[in-house]
Amino acid sequence: MDAVEEIKQLKYRYVRCLDLKQWDEYAECFIPEATGSYESLVFADRDTLVAYMQKNMGPGLISMHHLHHPEITVDGDGVGSWATGRWYLEDKVLVPDFSFVLEGAAFYEDRYLRTAEGWRIAHTGYRRTYQATWSTDDVASFKVERGTAYDQDDAGVGGSG
Repeated sequence: MDAVEEIKQLKYRYVRCLDLKQWDEYAECFIPEATGSYESLVFADRDTLVAYMQKNMGPGLISMHHLHHPEITVDGDGVGSWATGRWYLEDKVLVPDFSFVLEGAAFYEDRYLRTAEGWRIAHTGYRRTYQATWSTDDVASFKVERGTAYDQDDAGVGGSG
């Protein structure tokens, strides 16, 4: 697999783990010194970023992050190489307990470092193009049901059953 495809796989894993609340695997997407900036939220290291996401994107919150149109530039091909990436994000967040929905779009700007374990995120962050929120109380027929994807363990695809 070439570096661009490896970085795509990394970023896709980042959003999958975020949406499924797989915090250990989510943390593995980053180098320990990774930074993050999501509009006004700024994080100085991986542990702070992951702890925030775990607390604020945890149980009771359903999210969907779609990434499109990656623009990835790689500088080097060995351990210690760097890359940059730009992604278009579409996201939706539902919090049934608070009758809350957020929908938006943004552009991610990322930096990646190739480590002995593979590509990892050194910095991630986005700037929104828009964000819309509303209360599901305003839509009398609105109903959200939690899906079974959250019930799976880390066995992944292809398990028995």
